[in-house]
Parts: sequence; C-alpha cells; structure tokens
Amino acid sequence: MSEKNRDGKRTARERLAEEREKQKSADKRRRVLIVGASVVCVLGLAAVIGVVAANAGKDDGSKSAGGPLVVPSGAQGKDGLAIPVGKESAKSTLTVWEDFRCPACKAFETAYRPVIHGLTGSGALKVNYHLATIIDGNLRGTGSRNAANAAACAQDVGKFTAYHDVLYENQPVESDDAYAENSKLIELAGKVKGLDTPAFRTCVEKGTHSSWVDKSAAAFRKGGFNGTPTVILNGKNIYQDRTMTPAKLKQLVEQADKG
Repeated sequence: MSEKNRDGKRTARERLAEEREKQKSADKRRRVLIVGASVVCVLGLAAVIGVVAANAGKDDGSKSAGGPLVVPSGAQGKDGLAIPVGKESAKSTLTVWEDFRCPACKAFETAYRPVIHGLTGSGALKVNYHLATIIDGNLRGTGSRNAANAAACAQDVGKFTAYHDVLYENQPVESDDAYAENSKLIELAGKVKGLDTPAFRTCVEKGTHSSWVDKSAAAFRKGGFNGTPTVILNGKNIYQDRTMTPAKLKQLVEQADKG
C-alpha cells in the first residue's frame, strides 16, 4: 500500500473518530438538557401544588389569641364578623373572604379593585369583607391574624379600605411571615393619612381584635369554603366562574342597580 493511501485511510479514521466524539458530546448535552428540564418541570409543578394547597387549605385554629372578643367599630352581619364598605342601600352585595398573606387574594384585589371601588363609590355595591387566616395554618406563623387585627384597628377609625389596599400592595411573599411583626404593620399605617396614631399602635400591639379574627377564621372553616379568596355576589360564588372579569362584574352590578 502506498504512503498516500495509508495517509488517506488514517485521515478517514481520524474524521470518523472526531464525528463519534462530537456525537457523544451532543448526546451528553441532550441528556443534561432533558434532566434539567425535567427538574424544572417538577419544581414548577411542586410550586403550583404548594400555592394551591396553601391557598385552598384551612387552618386548624390551634393557635388561639385569647383575650376578650372585641368587635371592630361598625362591623355587621352574624356575630359582627363582616366589615362593610359601601352604602347600605346598594342593591348588590359582594361578600369577600380573604387572607392578607394569600397571593391569590392579592391577584384578585389587583385585578378587581378599581371596579369595586368605583361601584361602592357610586352606591351600586356594598362589600362585606370577612378575614381568614388559612396561610397561618398552612405555613405556620401569625401574619394573617396580625394583619387582620391591624385592619380591624384601622376600621375603628374609618380607615379600613385605605389600609386594606396598602396591605395588599405591600404583601410579602407567601412564605415570608413579615406581617407577624407589628412594627411592619405600623410602618405601613404611615402610608394612610391619619392612621398612625397612638390609639392605632396600641390596638395593633395589644392585639385588641385578635380574638375577633379567630372567630372570623373559625366561621370560615365552618363555612365549607374551598379557599381564599371566596367571592360571592348576591349569593353566587363568582370566583369559581372562569368567565368572570372585572368588566362582567361591573355589568352584573349595574344591571341589578337598574332593575
């Protein structure tokens, strides 16, 4: 065999070996990507399941606040567990069960708040807010209860709506129990004109309405609700309606107001 032929065959073998190495590298990269993608999918699914479980769970009520039951000023309904916003003469009533640590509640508030404020302001809608503590029960902590107590303290001085909105606008991530710190709740009160007063601070720090919050949370557990937010318009659960939008809610309320 000539030297030229031997060189040609060796070059062919070298090219084949290089191709095999490239293929091995490509296969390895592909396996890494597949495994990585699988891990991401599993983690993503776990996160979704975790959020759903946290938002749909029900706290066991094992951490009772104790102390006398003090109903917030102006609270209405059975056992005085509803904080009303809007005019009594409104033809439509929206009942909202919520938890200030609940990210789904924040999502609802962000999407529907402008419409709800507009309808309560026009006198077409009354909203009854009920406060729950399911995130405390699922993830442990006291942020749901302490934030609800602070909101009830704001209700005492007619600042519930503004403070309610501030709590959602500054909501920590679900796993961060930042609202367990009264200092944080008082700090946020500074965003509402006229709320950060000695009386409000005392109410927050002493947990004046904590037993009332516990009673509200117990009513939520006994109510057979699936999770927060639970949103009921004139007796119908509209949060479960996948076709519901802020525009549709406005239309329903305005139709009822005209009728």
